[in-house]
Amino acid sequence: MDWLLYFLASIAGSLMTFLFIILMARPFIKRFTAAFMKILMKDRYAENIWEMVSAFIRLSPRITIENSLRAANGGIIERPFGSPKKFLHFDGLMFSPAQLAVLPTDGETDIKTETVIGPRAKRPLVLDIPVILGGMAYGVGVSDKVKIAQAWGTGIVGSATNIGEGTLLPEEREKAKYIFVQYHSAKWAKEREIFEQADAIEIHIGQGASAAVPAKIPPETLSGKARDILGLKPGETAELPRKIKEIKRPKDLKKIVQELKEITDGVPVGIKICAGNQLEKDMEIGIEAGVDFISIDGGQAGTKGSPPIIQDDFGLPTIYALSRAVRYLEEGDAKNKISLLVGGGFYTPGDCLKAIALGADAVYLGTAALWAMTHTQVAKTVPFEPPTTLVFYPGRFKDQFNTEEAAYSLANFLSAFTEEMKIATIALGKKSIRDVDRSDLVALDELTSKVTNIPTAY
Repeated sequence: MDWLLYFLASIAGSLMTFLFIILMARPFIKRFTAAFMKILMKDRYAENIWEMVSAFIRLSPRITIENSLRAANGGIIERPFGSPKKFLHFDGLMFSPAQLAVLPTDGETDIKTETVIGPRAKRPLVLDIPVILGGMAYGVGVSDKVKIAQAWGTGIVGSATNIGEGTLLPEEREKAKYIFVQYHSAKWAKEREIFEQADAIEIHIGQGASAAVPAKIPPETLSGKARDILGLKPGETAELPRKIKEIKRPKDLKKIVQELKEITDGVPVGIKICAGNQLEKDMEIGIEAGVDFISIDGGQAGTKGSPPIIQDDFGLPTIYALSRAVRYLEEGDAKNKISLLVGGGFYTPGDCLKAIALGADAVYLGTAALWAMTHTQVAKTVPFEPPTTLVFYPGRFKDQFNTEEAAYSLANFLSAFTEEMKIATIALGKKSIRDVDRSDLVALDELTSKVTNIPTAY
């Protein structure tokens, strides 16, 4: 009992000391506050610190800091993840619950979650769940530990990972159940044996957060293992031209599609495009080239880093792009022939299911999945460094990233997304996520209604 009394006495002593400090400090705090308030209330506005509050209301701290970064280096700044701007998204849509007119599904029903990518392909890709990862590149984007964790985590739940504009790591292929390999504009990862390991191939034309502008990665941020794997010489700048050199005219895409199908013995081959006002024409070129799927990046999509002007002022918001793409496929009688994948600003199961209800075959995540992977590991960097230093290839703390922990965090995250979507499907009176459609939605405002062609609730 002596140790218990000692422990209680220690706590009591600590509390008394704390209260004593507060009581002693109270006059000083009061005096300081009074002096500060006097200055605040009397200084003329141009010399008053409150001017900063007024300025920040008019000009956000984000814009102020970004303009300071421009002033510091005189060049293009690169913002991670994506645009902080608020675009019209899926908040204006609500699901209509089944009750009497439509009866809910029995809670014991096994809700189907499978989705097929490329139904017309010789070897269609059947995913266990309709939520996958968007492309994140090794080296030019994230570390090898992150890529392996992505493959591992998606493999556990039967989802798919995507190598992005990097290359395919052997450990990544080993851990992944399904993997998308990108055919991109860079000079690396073009070997036949890489494509032969793909479950689907995505021809990278553009992406939402960086459109189709070229990118250069300086040698000081791409050293070591990645430089060797990507085949770069010492001191060489890694370049992503964005424009694939084999495509000099739109019709040249068809040859690439056919060659990739032949190399892979018929896995689905598709294109990834950022959504612009020429969306339907871009899709038409892809369909004429014989693609099996189309991945569309909305304006809210993220990236490792790109100029704010591209993130904030280019492209169509995801809900606009998805609605137009579905309408185009339906009008051309191609909806059940060409799979439609969509990404850009998806952070919740509800938004994912709404996208599927509008006509998407699968939704891909980027930023949300990356945050889920870091989970409690962010404690290794914050508050003095951002979590990007844990996951990006040149990050100072990348070696502290725990691959296995991240893989299971990602698997839990994707499982939770799927389980919530299954519960919603039951509440809609359906037995498969694929059965959820536009008839299950209502719009809360006229703009959302016009964009999506969903009737308003009123």
